Amino acid sequence: MHALELDVALTADRRLVLTHDLTVSAVTSADTRPVKPDDPAFPYVGKPINALTLAQLRTLDVGVRLPRHPDDVFAVTQVAMPDTRMPTFGAVLGLANAYAAENVRLHVELKSDPTRPALTADPRLFTELVIDELERHGRLRNAAILSFDWRILGHAAELAPDTRRFALIELDTLDWNGPPADDVAAAARDAGATTLSPEHVMVDERLMSQAAAAGLDVAVWTVNDQALAARMLDLGVAGIVTDYPDRMREVWQERGLELPDPVGPLKPVGV
Repeated sequence: MHALELDVALTADRRLVLTHDLTVSAVTSADTRPVKPDDPAFPYVGKPINALTLAQLRTLDVGVRLPRHPDDVFAVTQVAMPDTRMPTFGAVLGLANAYAAENVRLHVELKSDPTRPALTADPRLFTELVIDELERHGRLRNAAILSFDWRILGHAAELAPDTRRFALIELDTLDWNGPPADDVAAAARDAGATTLSPEHVMVDERLMSQAAAAGLDVAVWTVNDQALAARMLDLGVAGIVTDYPDRMREVWQERGLELPDPVGPLKPVGV
């Protein structure tokens, strides 16, 4: 794979943690105990991430899979890893460095929703903390900042102008950054993006033309079907986000595109 994508949110005590949701998910998390007796915030499942401390969040088991219905994608594609704790961003960066994975680009999505300010960290502070952590671990050079909240991109452009910045878009969130623009690529560029990253249902010749005129590459998400991936490549996308890198390797190979080295058994440096 060329890059790993991570979702990051900010806790009540300003710690960066990996989580897909701005609230503790009842599908992927389970309470185990309160961090202290009679903690008024307990149970933590369903509470905003930014209302809980790292210590509270670390009591959760985030290795569970509790699908809401039998054909839920979590039940089909993910394996439960009981007794797993929510990792900090710094710990994950340290692990990547321990495995000598300097050549693996890290795409860091800052989870931020401007329409729900009660659940969302201050965008500038959030961006500063993420960039500082990347720099502390020597990863800023080979990282990208991603967000549906384009305020993040503007702050990242100021704080780390040489870092790639992906403007995430989907049909459901087109109004998050102001009234939907007729030329969404130009709007993303003006907000500070270096890459436009749309949901695959939005990608057509018109969007690709707008992106080219704005000087932006296009990285489409989330493409798990090989035929769809081939269609996206035919339209000219520069990158594909997928849950199944093995499937995409086959598409790349069929087209004679450059492939990253396959991932084999990893051992930490010095082992």
